[in-house]
Amino acid sequence: MKRKIKEIIIKNIFLFIALVSIFILGLIVVFLFLEGLPIFKVVSFKDFIFGLEWYPTYDPPSFGIWALIVGSFIVTFFASVIAIPLGVLSAVYIAEIAPPFIKEIFKPVIELLAGLPSVVLGFFGMAVLAPWLQETFDIPTGLNIVNASLVLALMAVPTIASISEDALYSVPQEFKEASYALGATRFETIAKVIVPAALSGISTAVILGMARAIGETMVVLMVAGGAAAIPESIFDSVRPMPASIAAEMGEAPFRSEHYHALFATGIVLFFLTFCFNLIADYVSHKFKEVGSATL
Repeated sequence: MKRKIKEIIIKNIFLFIALVSIFILGLIVVFLFLEGLPIFKVVSFKDFIFGLEWYPTYDPPSFGIWALIVGSFIVTFFASVIAIPLGVLSAVYIAEIAPPFIKEIFKPVIELLAGLPSVVLGFFGMAVLAPWLQETFDIPTGLNIVNASLVLALMAVPTIASISEDALYSVPQEFKEASYALGATRFETIAKVIVPAALSGISTAVILGMARAIGETMVVLMVAGGAAAIPESIFDSVRPMPASIAAEMGEAPFRSEHYHALFATGIVLFFLTFCFNLIADYVSHKFKEVGSATL
């Protein structure tokens, strides 16, 4: 009887903590909408989303964030192209191929990289990558899409690799033994048994890595260049939405049009991230079903 009462109390404590977390998140969302929606009294939703000019301090001001949206997507896309293969293949190597002594070295190093502050990586991009890109490719500035994508990929790889490795380790040993018993090679076992069985966890790792990239502020603020314009090449500077909010919020007068426009930009970023997470959740469950069917 006492044990049952204890379990009920613990269950209710966890429920209370979860409800408090949801309540706080709800308050943040409500505050975001209350401060962001007033901008649509000044500019239409269409002009705000698809407007090509972002000059909030001009007279009259222009509040078009299309260039900011494009900047966010393009750096995240190129970071994904770099980070996903590197992260997943690193996890496969550490979990299934590397000798034990290499695993003992690589795993702590990857976890250490995952904990690096973003400002440190941003400083690396400014002080090392930017001059190298500028000199190597003979371009006006090294603070551009390539620089931002490389640094964001560097941030995302440890997250993807670490979580993917855990997903690969969670595949039951019986699956591997059955594959080897049927005459499959190590490569065939990895490609056709282990990876499909861990696809759900791997997709979750990719989601978390890219979520960090699309919502990252400090790195893109420091190395993306800060140009609120549609890029014409990968060596052009851009200003993703988080960087614009971080750079301008301190200078925007309280409850001004500029202030409300920045919060509205946050609303757009919130919806983009929310949709991204919904799609990712669907893909994760889909891969889980595909992996089970394959096995």
